[in-house]
Amino acid sequence: MRAEFEQLIADRRAELETRLAAVEERLSSIRLARSGATDDDEHDPEGSTLSTEWSRAEGQRTDVGRELADLDAASERVGAGTYGVCAACGNPIPVERLRLLPAARLCVPCASRP
Repeated sequence: MRAEFEQLIADRRAELETRLAAVEERLSSIRLARSGATDDDEHDPEGSTLSTEWSRAEGQRTDVGRELADLDAASERVGAGTYGVCAACGNPIPVERLRLLPAARLCVPCASRP
């Protein structure tokens, strides 16, 4: 199972790195568009503003960065032999959950608690 877990983490990392590259490209595009425009882009009747697009892309970059950090922690748990063990209750995390969320630290009941 260890090899499967390592592969799950590696596959998700590759997806996120592709997504991060797209977000970085989008941010570069917005930066370029902003350099040729006025600072007041809030009145564009054609759609969302550059500021809105920038905020959205920054949020996506933050989310991807957070998930990459979670995957790093998951890789450390694989190495330590604690991957797949709930950090809250110590019970096993179902393999199906790990396949969906390779960085999961909590079983479903613990993750569902408020």
